[in-house]
Amino acid sequence: MLRFLLEILLCFAAMANLFNSSALAEVLTCSNIVPMRNRVDKISITDFGGVGDGRTLNTKAFREATYRIQHLNRRGGTLLYIPPGVFLTESFNLTSHMTLYLARGAVIKATQITENWPLIAPLPSYGRGRERPGGRYISFIHGDGVHDVIITGENGTIDGQGDVWWNMWRQRTLQFTRPNLVEFVNSEHIIISNVIFKNSPFWNIHPVYSSNVVIRFVTILAPHDSPNTDGIDPDSSSNVCIEDSYISCGDDAVAVKSGWDEYGIAYGRPSSDITIRRLTASSPFAGIAIGSETSGGVENILAEHINLFNMGVGIHIKTNSGRGGTIRNITMSHVYMENARKGIKISGNVGDHPDDKFNPNALPIVKDITINNVWGVKVLQAGLIQGLKDSPFTEICLSDINLHGLAGPTSPPWKCSDVFGAARQVSPSPCSELSSNQPGSCANYF
Repeated sequence: MLRFLLEILLCFAAMANLFNSSALAEVLTCSNIVPMRNRVDKISITDFGGVGDGRTLNTKAFREATYRIQHLNRRGGTLLYIPPGVFLTESFNLTSHMTLYLARGAVIKATQITENWPLIAPLPSYGRGRERPGGRYISFIHGDGVHDVIITGENGTIDGQGDVWWNMWRQRTLQFTRPNLVEFVNSEHIIISNVIFKNSPFWNIHPVYSSNVVIRFVTILAPHDSPNTDGIDPDSSSNVCIEDSYISCGDDAVAVKSGWDEYGIAYGRPSSDITIRRLTASSPFAGIAIGSETSGGVENILAEHINLFNMGVGIHIKTNSGRGGTIRNITMSHVYMENARKGIKISGNVGDHPDDKFNPNALPIVKDITINNVWGVKVLQAGLIQGLKDSPFTEICLSDINLHGLAGPTSPPWKCSDVFGAARQVSPSPCSELSSNQPGSCANYF
């Protein structure tokens, strides 16, 4: 908690120094994407026998409450109220026209009995589980083909009790891919707000093949050594807005994805029109990431007013030979980072493959990347940009970037290969491929 408060204070200080008053004069929000609904029909988990003593298993209560909402189909939907208390349960599904509302002091806690955890089919854009071949364990809270769903409240907690799953991963005893904490598949008009997500077994919040998704005012917490506990992973999804949140986890804070190698290419659904703003994060991996699973393509991404502390990489765009897909029209702006191994990394040799059936000649295209107004202190290396020899990265446009090292005013120099673009007012000076006085295709950004 002390670290959390310290980082929030540092966040506000960084924002005060980095952003002038005119930049903050107009505060934009996601609220116009999916309006918050007021449900007239309200029920409580206690109406279905729910007991919040931290010991009683409440799976039957959650499933019966959801069944009631689905089949009575009240006009305007139904709010399921979770009162203060610790409600232990196995995984359960959500249904359309539903609000899951956690009161202050309410905790929905996952059981750590994993033997009977349900299995579901792999995502078609992955062809198998992300960690293990075959199916995957269903997410703790799951929605498939639903619409008009809200998870909100008074900063109650959804606790995945993930350490039992992390240990299985470390001991290599996993049979299938670990469950996400919350996942929406083939869904639309989703709001997640004012909830704490804690100790996910795997990725925390995973909207996949979904659209019109708003995630705001959330806190995501997992130990920095917890494996693959990504914060928020929009995946082959569109019209997603993530804002005003705090993430401290064991992997990328936000990672935009769109499928894995030949399976993602065949499925062919990109991630597009995604906004990430006013985020504070801490992680041993990336703050804002694109990839590495990008085979369906990623386009039209805006990340702005981001504050990063104790990071592996501040900004990371990552792909690989065999991925295919196009990554384009990516803008990262007004980023503050403190204590990072690398400030900016754009790389074409990151990530593994689902099997040996991928086509090594399916080369990704990375172009039209704009990164500006970045300030970093205690950054060990400013940047690394490594394109592919047969598919160089183009239109890489950097401006107004200052990345300071540990011992002096600047961090060690950039490393680049197979990249074309331009830079203006970047310190330390970027590599020669980006230092041309003729900005060419970057002229519109300078």
